[in-house]
Amino acid sequence: MKLNRRQLAQAMGLGTVMGLANTPAVAARTPMLLPRRLQPGDTLALVSPAKATFEREPYAIATEALQALGFKVREAPNLRARWGKFGGTDEQRAADLNAMFADDSVDGIVAMTGGSGCNRIVDKLDYRLIAAKPKYFGGFSDITCLINAMQRQTGLVTFHAPVAESEWNAFSVAHWRALVMQGQAPLLKNPTGERGDNLVQKDDRITTLRGGRARGILVGGNLAVLSSLAGTPYFPDCRGAILFLEEINEYIYRVERMLSTLRLCGALGQLSGVVIGKFTKCEPGDGFASHTLDEVFDDYFLPLNVPVYRGAMIGHIRRKFTIPVGALAEIDADAGTLQILQPVVR
Repeated sequence: MKLNRRQLAQAMGLGTVMGLANTPAVAARTPMLLPRRLQPGDTLALVSPAKATFEREPYAIATEALQALGFKVREAPNLRARWGKFGGTDEQRAADLNAMFADDSVDGIVAMTGGSGCNRIVDKLDYRLIAAKPKYFGGFSDITCLINAMQRQTGLVTFHAPVAESEWNAFSVAHWRALVMQGQAPLLKNPTGERGDNLVQKDDRITTLRGGRARGILVGGNLAVLSSLAGTPYFPDCRGAILFLEEINEYIYRVERMLSTLRLCGALGQLSGVVIGKFTKCEPGDGFASHTLDEVFDDYFLPLNVPVYRGAMIGHIRRKFTIPVGALAEIDADAGTLQILQPVVR
């Protein structure tokens, strides 16, 4: 789908920056910066910016999976380091990211795993270097911190995508390849008709909270990690954005608190749409009175009067979409789909 100049500017919140008449003046977004398309034979660097990996086998499996995708694999110098629960000291983990962006023989960078610790290094990255040498960077969970920070600071489209130790099944691989290797602008839609032995489909269903369609820049990821960035220079620009969220192993009252943080910092009120992914094992918890997730989502998202749907295949699940953070997309909450509106690699 080709957008004209006015449509693109409105979707990106550029207003008078593009010289459009009768639009309020707003601060300019950082221009979109695309990484180079990955190709078979390219070199992917493995980094551990979050938690440590404590056994040898996950490294071997991750390396073999990326090789099976057609890539050469390089381990960053501190990939196997460990400092407490983290994959090295703050300085080691930040240095690996900076070094792999600086290295012209590295074509893309993949986080080994998530966990925690990225907030400790987000202010230690060389964003001028990243902007000067844009390349693929992807991961999810705690990597939410880095993919949003890089996009906000540099304009680079980053990827909420499988980490190296993820299960690279056919569904996840197909969606990842379409975006980062084939340069497609795909429609992200949950599979339908997968009933198994049941009379109706039970898994990966879509629920529309508020129907409608809207366009905007994609921002988001793990709710806990994203909300921890609120009030910092690394939190995404939510003006006219489509927010996508996922979570795992959080009590519902904590989910409610995190959404309250996003509301109080003004992020929710600026959105053009919301895509709710999987909230896996998010339950009341023993001894806690709680709203249901349905009630929490209704309470925080329905008053926004924007399209919202729930159940997208985003999160701590086996089969997952790859979401290009910073890319222009269109949400159709009635259909439960996200249409990427332009290629996100060059």
